[in-house]
Amino acid sequence: MCSLEQFKIDLKALAEDVTPLEWQLDDQFFSQLEGALLQQGSVHVSGSIRKAVGFYELLLHCEGTVEVTCDRCLDPMSQPVEADQRLIVKLGTAYTEDDEVITVDEAKPVLDTAWLIYEAVALAVPIQHVHQPGDCNDAMMRKLNELSAARSSDADATEAVDPRWAALLKLKGDNE
Repeated sequence: MCSLEQFKIDLKALAEDVTPLEWQLDDQFFSQLEGALLQQGSVHVSGSIRKAVGFYELLLHCEGTVEVTCDRCLDPMSQPVEADQRLIVKLGTAYTEDDEVITVDEAKPVLDTAWLIYEAVALAVPIQHVHQPGDCNDAMMRKLNELSAARSSDADATEAVDPRWAALLKLKGDNE
């Protein structure tokens, strides 16, 4: 079982040098995150955290695949993702996130990177996800084509019945 504790970094315990980081995310990681839309995947995360004077620099590189739903046929599909993230972490009086700067409470100097990593992976998923041509569910594609053809023939019939649309089209044609 994947424990989210491994993603917590004690900032006070870090050495002055660069500390390498490496994790392998799997289905258990995604399912343990509360509120996560992605529930399955296999992503390798590598990076480092460097302690400097007054701040920490966190660099992350995520690469792998996540399971998403195809927008066209609604079947699950593997979506490749790759993301790089650079964050500055400072110690302060309370936890806050502001663009690329995170302030961690100095009294409890532990940075939980689990959600930060999830956000980097989730933002790397394209807005539209569709299978490669020919890979969509055949039955769903037949039904989609059938309904699309029925809708377009209904629109043609509506235009012929309603003379207001014809008058508007005539006005549009005169202005061009």
